[in-house]
Amino acid sequence: MRKVVLVTGASSGLGLALCERLLEENDELHLCLACRNMAKAEGVRAQLLALHPRAEVTIVQVDVSNVRSVLRACQELKQRYQRLDYIYLNAGIMPNPQLNIKALFSGLFSRRVIHMFSTAEGLLTQEDKLTADGLQEVFETNVFGHFILIQELEALLCHGDSPSQVIWTSSRNAKKSNFSLEDFQHSKGQEPYSSSKYAMDLLSVALNRNFNQWGLYSSVVCPGTMLTNMTYGILPRFVWMLLMPITWLLRFFTDSFTLTSSNGTEALIWLFHQKPESLDALTKYMSGTSGFGSTYVRTQKMDLDEDTAEKFYQNLLHLQKHIRIAVQKADDGLVS
Repeated sequence: MRKVVLVTGASSGLGLALCERLLEENDELHLCLACRNMAKAEGVRAQLLALHPRAEVTIVQVDVSNVRSVLRACQELKQRYQRLDYIYLNAGIMPNPQLNIKALFSGLFSRRVIHMFSTAEGLLTQEDKLTADGLQEVFETNVFGHFILIQELEALLCHGDSPSQVIWTSSRNAKKSNFSLEDFQHSKGQEPYSSSKYAMDLLSVALNRNFNQWGLYSSVVCPGTMLTNMTYGILPRFVWMLLMPITWLLRFFTDSFTLTSSNGTEALIWLFHQKPESLDALTKYMSGTSGFGSTYVRTQKMDLDEDTAEKFYQNLLHLQKHIRIAVQKADDGLVS
């Protein structure tokens, strides 16, 4: 029986590289590309099938920054499938990133220079905005839309035949100091991306606590620093090219500069082959690349506690209920 794999944000960057590598590992997968742009997704589907004609590759349209879009996609998926074996929650945004030049130059002459470059801690701020659902865009795109997806697809994930895996694309930039339960959407701060990635880590722990007994297991991955459209939003492409000699040198001091999307998928692919029951719920799995270019996976204990994770999970359940009521009222108003 073919394994069924759903990948959000599958049409470019890390998501596309992940799909390519998954089919290299097993060309008899049923791979579902969850994308916003259908034309782009169709092109990716054709590209994947040309290389792996034995695979089944389908598409579902979904915008994880819009609850209605997520609900429509889930309804379609429940009509198509009886189960899902893997969901890779990869779609995400870092809107309008601003580089803190003062922090950059300060860090260059400190003992924390390697840490600063490997995590971007304190270097980046973003300008967030509200979505049509009235939520902070980074929070809804990176966290809440995916949470709704999991909740709606629970029956497909907890199917009883074999364990299912939910795998989040987190980050080394996930910082406890940028997250608070009182403002989990990070509406008052300037680092919503970091906050959203820490929220992912919390949510993954809570999912394991609540769903392991039903056969659903969750893990978080950090792909490292890659040259993608997201990083080109921080600095122009030509600047990254100028910095490349420094980046190659830094690789001998930190393994976080994976640089290519393919290298970044290393931990994502490693998890594809693991028995989820054997994984540690409090561990983050990191893609690493050595100074000589070899790739590997290492682990890192997450800086969080299970009580905070459970409280956050309950807050999301409450928000989900509130949003569903609001969406239903709006739809009823349109019908009437």
